[in-house]
Amino acid sequence: MAITATTSTNSGYMLTDWRPEDPQFWASEGKRIATRNLWISIPNLLLAFSVWMVWSVVVAKMPAIGFDFSVGERFWLAALPGLSGATLRIFYSFMVPIFGGRRWTAISTASLLLPAIGIGFAVQNPDTSYFTFLVLALMCGFGGGNFASSMANIAFFYPKKTKGNALALNAGLGNLGVSVMQFVVPIVITMGVFGAIGGEPQQLSDGGQLFIQNAGFIWVPFLAVSAIAAWFGMNDIADAKSSFSEQSIIFTRKHNWVMCVLYTGTFGSFIGYAAGFPLLMRTQFPEVDVLRYAFLGPLVGALSRAATGWISDKFGGGRVTFWCFLGMIVAVLGVLQFLPSEAAPAGNFWGFFACFMALFFLTGVGNASTFQMIPSIMRQEVPRLMPNLDKAATLKQAERESAAIIAFTSAIAAYGAFFIPKLYGTSIAMTGAPNGALWVFLSFYAVCAVICWAFYSRKSAPVPC
Repeated sequence: MAITATTSTNSGYMLTDWRPEDPQFWASEGKRIATRNLWISIPNLLLAFSVWMVWSVVVAKMPAIGFDFSVGERFWLAALPGLSGATLRIFYSFMVPIFGGRRWTAISTASLLLPAIGIGFAVQNPDTSYFTFLVLALMCGFGGGNFASSMANIAFFYPKKTKGNALALNAGLGNLGVSVMQFVVPIVITMGVFGAIGGEPQQLSDGGQLFIQNAGFIWVPFLAVSAIAAWFGMNDIADAKSSFSEQSIIFTRKHNWVMCVLYTGTFGSFIGYAAGFPLLMRTQFPEVDVLRYAFLGPLVGALSRAATGWISDKFGGGRVTFWCFLGMIVAVLGVLQFLPSEAAPAGNFWGFFACFMALFFLTGVGNASTFQMIPSIMRQEVPRLMPNLDKAATLKQAERESAAIIAFTSAIAAYGAFFIPKLYGTSIAMTGAPNGALWVFLSFYAVCAVICWAFYSRKSAPVPC
């Protein structure tokens, strides 16, 4: 039977007829299918972020259980998942059109069982080498890679008018995995959650005990269930299929590289701050029980991303992004003001904490607004760059390029999870304080604000969005 505006040939896991821009198709079945895929995608992505960032908490407890690594070595363990996750995102960016969103979501989630189980066993053995921990930290980058493929996949499911909000929900609630992890892990490591099969506790010098292995083991059952749900509950889209060579056209698109810079300023900051926040607080305010508060930063950033996608849909992503960068500059100045210094050796923890909460909030809003910008930019650019395509082909090309750019920019931005903790460690090693690193971040935000204004947010911008 021929496909019409009101009929569909979809059945099984493969969607052979997918027209989200057709209002009748969207109302009759598209929205229902897209919503199901989104709400299965979200917990898979949340778990990916939890495993990716688990070292940000584990490193804070390692000295207590007998692993006598230096501050620099522990900053490396916190930073390496960011390095591997960002690198893997470059490859994961192109996986959905090659393998299909359903298959790749299930496979990539299942792969997280390796570092989760590995951490659980490694921390129980006091003879585990630093090299082994480095390998496990790198393997946690599997979780970072998942974001690129997850966002590319969801981008295919939604029409332009709701794409910004859908991507914000997927990313924002997925980002929530960092906060969930930083809240859950400090609790589960204090109890024998898995009984005898979970292993013996580690004894502390003060007579207490910890079950650090639960930082890895706690995710295992949830990962297994989520991978199975993705395999049996999600869909692949036939029209989303394309080879790497077809997707690689984005490397010739100027705005792909411009948006890499802007998204590094927003998401790179979010994930980098999340990775380094517990250890930064511990080094600057050692009298504070940092794990009581560390989860709040990623929580604020994730919820602000999930809740503010509609603002960019309404007012324009470029304008929102520009103001976010200005706000981030002010927030970093505030952090610098409240750090310990010669004039105030104790610093001001609550002023420092409040400014960091503002930073996390603004990164979340900026994360949503930058991803709203990309489809809008490509809808304007593809007709100009490929004028010989008909209307349907132009739309398909714009959607394909938007999804690839969203995934690729997320890969580049994820290097923030490596560079921010590493710059903290370098600045502290060289000067005794993290101020130098923060001045670097502030300068970068100023550059991002200028770029955003020049290309997208000013009245006569070349590509207003």
